[in-house]
Amino acid sequence: MIAALELTILVLITIFAVAVAAGLHWLFLKAAFLLMRPATVQRTAVRTELARGTAQLARAYSAPR
Repeated sequence: MIAALELTILVLITIFAVAVAAGLHWLFLKAAFLLMRPATVQRTAVRTELARGTAQLARAYSAPR
């Protein structure tokens, strides 16, 4: 009788642990998608100041040679 009770308790605890693990997995997956969302939603135009500055530096250093 005690062995059957212990087995039943073990099965119930295992089912509960699986449910908690699945719930946490879903929660963490949803949080990961929410954290990734701002990186894909905001699209800013590519700034060309660096390219112009690099071209100006290239002209400045290539002129004396």
